[in-house]
Amino acid sequence: MKFLLSLSVLCLLACTTPKPKKMTVKNHSFSNYAEVKLKHLSLHLKVDFSKKELWGSATLQIENTAGASHIILDHKTLKVDHVAVTDANGKIKEVSFEIGPDDTVLGAALIIPIEKNTREVSVAYHTTPESEALQWLSPEQTHDKKNPFLFSQSQAILARTWIPLQDCPAVRFTYDASIEVPPHLMAMMSAENPTSKNAEGKYTFKQTKPIPSYLMALAVGDVEFTTLGRNSGVYAEPGMLKKSVWELADMQSMIDSAEALYGPYAWGRYDVLVLPPSFPFGGMENPVLTFATPTIIAGDRSLVSLVAHELAHSWSGNLVTNETWSDFWLNEGFTVYFEQRIMEKIYGRDYAEMLAEIGRGELQHTLDDFMQTTPDETKLFLNLDGRNPDDGVTDIAYEKGRFFLRRIEEVVGRPAWDAFLNDYFKTHAFQTMNTTRFIAYLNEKLLNKHPGQIDLNAWIYGTGLPKDAPVVKSKELQRVETDIVTYTKSRNPADIHTKDYSTHHWLHLLRGLPALSVEEMAALDKAFTFTGIGNAEIACDWYTLSVKNGYETAYPDMAVFLKSVGRRKFLLPIYKNLVKTAKGKALAEQIFSEARKGYHAVASGSIEEIIANANPK
Repeated sequence: MKFLLSLSVLCLLACTTPKPKKMTVKNHSFSNYAEVKLKHLSLHLKVDFSKKELWGSATLQIENTAGASHIILDHKTLKVDHVAVTDANGKIKEVSFEIGPDDTVLGAALIIPIEKNTREVSVAYHTTPESEALQWLSPEQTHDKKNPFLFSQSQAILARTWIPLQDCPAVRFTYDASIEVPPHLMAMMSAENPTSKNAEGKYTFKQTKPIPSYLMALAVGDVEFTTLGRNSGVYAEPGMLKKSVWELADMQSMIDSAEALYGPYAWGRYDVLVLPPSFPFGGMENPVLTFATPTIIAGDRSLVSLVAHELAHSWSGNLVTNETWSDFWLNEGFTVYFEQRIMEKIYGRDYAEMLAEIGRGELQHTLDDFMQTTPDETKLFLNLDGRNPDDGVTDIAYEKGRFFLRRIEEVVGRPAWDAFLNDYFKTHAFQTMNTTRFIAYLNEKLLNKHPGQIDLNAWIYGTGLPKDAPVVKSKELQRVETDIVTYTKSRNPADIHTKDYSTHHWLHLLRGLPALSVEEMAALDKAFTFTGIGNAEIACDWYTLSVKNGYETAYPDMAVFLKSVGRRKFLLPIYKNLVKTAKGKALAEQIFSEARKGYHAVASGSIEEIIANANPK
């Protein structure tokens, strides 16, 4: 495609382009997706590690059945060079464009004139180093420390920082892409992927199933691939591959178990990419290629429930998607419930109940915090209009959502509940769902047969946890609680019987201990060598406990931990407790100043807010 007008001419024309009659923000998007439908996206990008930018174009195939005069796209920190449109006869013409006022969270509207017969809109653009979805890692920030690495994180509304598009979960589209990278690196996307590098560094991708924008994903790095089964495998840096393959050996069994529960896996392959440590989340459920934190590689397969969670998203979220971010619980509540069922099927009921009880404890902690300050945050359906959708990413959507679904199972029985879920995923495959429609469907198909037994209003729109919430009691954790009672009386670490303790036993122990003196913390540390431990889950809880109890001996190793791990789940509890005292806040600021270059924007933004809002004693 040739662009016939210079950028200066385009900008001049933009000033005279008539604006849409009305431009509003809906579903955290400037786009007029109700009028103009995005059907397919074609990406052509070159990856420039020296400038930390992507250069190329995005071509959107659209339907303008409403006869709109403009298509409005979401865009943030992008530099748009040229825009062209193509009509139904294949005629291409360049058009002017306009960029609306900037919003700190939403970015700005990219306004492009179209006609009723416009079929394609092509945007030539490049990203900037400020594009929040993209994290560019130096070799030193990777595991092997030999080559740079790039990965994206588009959820919730960061796809617009690397692609101009309709960036909201209500819009689903297919895509293809061609990505050019340095020849010693490999490109991967949320699509059909290569399993080895090619000499040219040019890769093509195709995603034939419609996805929402938050599932657009790109990673580029020095990685290798190993198959794990008939349709599963793992990508990782060479130095992490062997460990990752061993840790994820049960992944094919998880896929088979999930299919047995809720129907065929719809995405072809299910592979996992183990990312460098700065990835801000445990995992991201990008179709075909889950992005995972290296912190799940614990050496004992005790943390693979995260993979079960991301796999479950292949049904709840990727297949049936929350229509708005206020409906986020429909993605995550279903997924945590489904994750538990997968774990139960593979590892047994006792193991799954142990995970559920730990989740219940984490939920209660979150509820206790919110009910004291902002009780409305404990509702499953959150009104996030005018707010950053990341505000809804708490244990409420995940764990309260899970226990709501578990309560339904208790009332109607597992066979009826499983039949409902199978029908739900099949009926609404590759569609969106909102809370109002889900309630109507749930009542029609299931709960009308059990009138008055579940208060949907209390669960979905009410604060806190309803009185009929399921009670979870794990046999495995009961022995930990016995140890806690004994230790609380004796303060002797020898009274804690840790034989066959898994990660989850240790977490339950650390979270159940009473307030401890520095000397008691030191005795526990000597007995169990918590400080410097390589298991990130245990390390997070130990360092949080160390801050609460003033055990400063652990602080140097804690600082190393905070500088080497980028997952928000592990960072935020420690920083939140540090800033409660003036001395701790000063230490938090010092550590953050050194560590932030290794954090993703999602993580660093959260920590900046914690420090800024701190009121230390």
